[in-house]
Amino acid sequence: MSTVVYPGTFDPITLGHVDLVERALRLFDKVIVAVAHNAGKGPAFDVGQRCELARAALSGYDNVQVLPFDTLLVEFLREHRAQALLRGLRAVSDFEYEFQLASMNRHLAPEAETLFLTPSEQYAFISSSLVKEVASLGGDVTAFVPPAVKTALAALHSRPVQGHRTQPSR
Repeated sequence: MSTVVYPGTFDPITLGHVDLVERALRLFDKVIVAVAHNAGKGPAFDVGQRCELARAALSGYDNVQVLPFDTLLVEFLREHRAQALLRGLRAVSDFEYEFQLASMNRHLAPEAETLFLTPSEQYAFISSSLVKEVASLGGDVTAFVPPAVKTALAALHSRPVQGHRTQPSR
């Protein structure tokens, strides 16, 4: 069985991520979505929430597994007997960083390949950071995220703002 690991922070998972999983399923028997703890990035959702949102978004696929990880990626890959890593490229600007990661992973695990896929054009501009910003400002994120993520973002941003007082009406 061929397996690919798709690592990321997925804070939160977007339709662009889902699109890449669908593309990877055409090439591999199994896709493991590996959700990184990445506390240093200051994620909006904890790793458990991000895994649950990813599971909800990908619930229609029997051959997709969502797992958290906080180890060296190549060790996770070996532990799950995966043959490749999947990385998404939205724009040329992503390439340099992704190339560095792929080179480091090749050095650490020469047996593993890194596969780059691009999302469909309608998702190429979507990033989790932009989605969070749009949601935080009250924008509609329906076209960018699965329904469970939209609900979670709405709940996240409906919290009262600390220190903000409204003026009484006259």
